[in-house]
Amino acid sequence: QVTLRESGGGSVQAGGSLTLSCAASGYPSGRFCLGWFRQFPGQAREGIASRWTGSGTTYVADSVKDRFTISQDNAKNTVVLQMNNLQPEDTAMYYCAARHGIAIDPLDEEDYNNWGQGTQVTVSS
Repeated sequence: QVTLRESGGGSVQAGGSLTLSCAASGYPSGRFCLGWFRQFPGQAREGIASRWTGSGTTYVADSVKDRFTISQDNAKNTVVLQMNNLQPEDTAMYYCAARHGIAIDPLDEEDYNNWGQGTQVTVSS
């Protein structure tokens, strides 16, 4: 059984930073693809970053690549999204998602079959 546990959301002022973590369990090989998505009210989820833990290959959306980075802690099967210089337009619910093996389109939510509960990020001006 796969479980994803997110942590690190919260409120921050514009220009600040937050670190989101997603701890994955249920992948005994340690090889899985984990993506971070965000959802604005009334909109579909937007893929912002992903990491294939097998090789460490990462993908980051152009819209955030200058501010967000994704990394992993192998010992804890955890993938971390570091968000810097946050702006009010980054305010959204953030979700992590995972799948066994490599995703065909790592930033497409349709490629993932396991989802975390979501964590709110609020950026004030």
